Amino acid sequence: MNSIDVEVIRTALEWLDKGHRVTLGTVVRTWGSAPRPPGSLMIIRDDAQVSGSVSGGCIEDDLIGRVARGELALRKPEITTYGQTAEEVRRFGLPCGGTVQIVLEPLSSQSHLRELLVDIERHHRVQRRMDMKTGLVRLEPALEGDRVAFDGATLITVHGPRLRLLIIGGGQLSRYLASMAVMLDYQVTVCEPRTEYHEGWSELPGMTLSTLMPDDLALAMNLDHNSAVVAVTHDPKLDDLALMEALRTPAFYVGALGSLHNNAKRRERLLEFNVTPEEAARLRGPVGLRLGALTPPEIAMSIVAEMTALRRGIDLNQPLRQWERSSTVCALA
Repeated sequence: MNSIDVEVIRTALEWLDKGHRVTLGTVVRTWGSAPRPPGSLMIIRDDAQVSGSVSGGCIEDDLIGRVARGELALRKPEITTYGQTAEEVRRFGLPCGGTVQIVLEPLSSQSHLRELLVDIERHHRVQRRMDMKTGLVRLEPALEGDRVAFDGATLITVHGPRLRLLIIGGGQLSRYLASMAVMLDYQVTVCEPRTEYHEGWSELPGMTLSTLMPDDLALAMNLDHNSAVVAVTHDPKLDDLALMEALRTPAFYVGALGSLHNNAKRRERLLEFNVTPEEAARLRGPVGLRLGALTPPEIAMSIVAEMTALRRGIDLNQPLRQWERSSTVCALA
């Protein structure tokens, strides 16, 4: 589940608590080019307020109006499809002739959204199963596999665990990096045992400051394939301790600030700590995409961009111009 969809669920709970009628829309199938993948979520309130999206903006106005007026999914789940005809494609401006199928579900306290969020926060991978005939929902542990399955009778969506980011160092760059990662819904932990860098962190929402030594914290966090680690202190006594432990884990991203020369020296030091050559080769250093970044916010942006590219399966050894275009190209066409 991506960060936008987690925020959608949080907002749905807030609206329900205020007594609103709320309908959840889930993209279950797409044909052709579509700006939102299966599993994307949008909620619609009884007064036509919305959160999230199920397209690039092409069908939202029509869908919001129909749901707010009670024409769709007023009491039980329903399916609606956009782009089935050439006339619909022209009317809604669907990009590249795409077709989108959406399941609409009236929400209630029996939708188990609060329990779902708790599971996500606990770093669990959970499956939400919804019966189209009755609207009944149950949560159960999920294995690896497709995030969305829909056979017309049952909608299964897989959620969590949340992404985690461990930042070694509490300087200026770390503040920008942490803030950007929070916007992408990472659970951010900043490791900074040096007291002179502690000021101001309590004012930044959505992140945790730890004073443990980096290697102890990396071990305690039990880093997995949804975890990333970035070392930015320029102090080998701190950075290397965390990297030594992180490179031995399944963490999808392990990076360190510094020049090519310094990172070559760092890899040599890591080998002396019994890090294998294969593990040392996983280190992203110098950290971040080569975007010409100079300022702390630019460097933070390049790091987050590289983390995102790796998560999306981009081959970072290929020139940027050869990367596949993102769905925003189609969505904005």
